[in-house]
Amino acid sequence: MKLIHNSLFDLITQTPADSGGVPWLSEAAAKNARRFHRSLPAYRETRLVSLACAADQFGVAGILVKDESDRFGLKAFKGLGGSYGMFRILCERLGLDPESADFKTFEDPEIRRRCADIEFVTATDGNHGKGVSWAAQQFGCRAHVYMPVGTVEARRRAIEEAGSATAEITPWSYDETVAYAAKQAGEHGWILIQDTAWDGYEQIPQWIIEGYLTIGEETAEQLGGLTPTHVFLQAGVGSMAGGLTAYFRNRYAPASPLVTIVEPTSAACVYESVKAGDGAMHTVPGDAETIMAGLNCGTPCSVVWPVLRDEAAAYAACTDAVTITGMRAYARPVGSDQAVISGESGAVTFGLLWEILRDGALRREMKIDQESVILLVNTEGDTDPEGYRRVLSEEEQI
Repeated sequence: MKLIHNSLFDLITQTPADSGGVPWLSEAAAKNARRFHRSLPAYRETRLVSLACAADQFGVAGILVKDESDRFGLKAFKGLGGSYGMFRILCERLGLDPESADFKTFEDPEIRRRCADIEFVTATDGNHGKGVSWAAQQFGCRAHVYMPVGTVEARRRAIEEAGSATAEITPWSYDETVAYAAKQAGEHGWILIQDTAWDGYEQIPQWIIEGYLTIGEETAEQLGGLTPTHVFLQAGVGSMAGGLTAYFRNRYAPASPLVTIVEPTSAACVYESVKAGDGAMHTVPGDAETIMAGLNCGTPCSVVWPVLRDEAAAYAACTDAVTITGMRAYARPVGSDQAVISGESGAVTFGLLWEILRDGALRREMKIDQESVILLVNTEGDTDPEGYRRVLSEEEQI
C-alpha cells in the first residue's frame, strides 16, 4: 500500500487481488436485471460518450463516459437499483418467479390491487430515494423517504415529484437516518428498501446492487471489442462501485481493468477503511460537509466491502474543488467533444482524472500511458439545479 497526499486529494495505491468474484454478482444476475429493466416502458439505453479530443490532449488512447444523467428521466442511475430491488421484493411477497416475471406481469389488475397495499421506506442522500419513489409509482405502491440533515430542499422536492413517495429531511446524519428508517419499517410494517447492508440485512441490498449491473451490461456492449484499462467509480456506501468493480473485473479477466474508488474527503469511509489496513470496515464519524451530497455516507456497504477492499487498485479522497473541476470540464469540453451535464457526485471522477493526467508522477503511479482506455460513469446530472448553476457561473470557488 502506498499513500500519496496533495492539497486536492489523498490517494492510496495497491496491487489488486483476484478474489475470484462474488457468487451473487454473477453474469446470470446481471442479465436478469437487464431483462427486467428492458420491460419497463421508460427504459432507454444511456449513451457512452467518447471524449476523444480530451484523450488526445492528454496523450491517452481513450476517455469514455457512461452518462447516467438521463436514466428514466431521473437525472441519476439509482432508479436501476430501486426498481430491480422492488421487483425482487414484490416477486417474493406475491409468489412470482423473478426469472420469468417482468414489469408486464405487474400490469395484471389483481397484482396491482395487491401492490397498492404495500408500503416501502428508505433513507437517502438524494438519488436512491428518487429511484425508490419512481419505482413505487411504477408498481402502484407507496413509499416513505427520509433524508439527512443538510439536504437541500430541491432534492427533497424532486423525490416527491418523481413518484409516489413522501419525503422528509431529518436532523440526523446519513447513518443515523438509515437507522431511523429501519425503525420506522418495524413500527409500521413497511418494507425497508435500503441500498446499504449490515448484519441481518443483506438480501435486499444485494438485489439493488444487481440492478446496477445493467450499467455494466450496457457499457460492455457499447464498448464492442474495446477493453478498458482503467475504471474510475465514485462511492458513497460503495454499492454501485462494488457491484461494477466485480462486474468489470470479471468481464475482462484476465486483462481486468485497474479500478479507482473515489470519495469526498469528509466522508471517505472506503478510503479510511482501506488505510486502516486491518481488513475491517470503519465508520467516518460526525456530520460530514461536502457538496457531493450523493456520496456523503459514513459506513461502507458490508456485502461489497470485500470487493472494494481487495479488487480496487486505488482509492482517492477528494476535496470539493476536485468535483468542481470535473463539473466545469464536462460542461466545457475540449474541442469537438460532447458536453456532459454532471452534478456534484457525478463529476468527481473526471475531476480526479483531470488532475492525474496533468501530473507525470501520478500518471506513472496509476499506470496510465498512451495505450490507456479510461472509463468513467457519470452517475448524476444537475440534481441540485441551483448548485449546478452556481458552480458553472464560477460563484463556487476552487
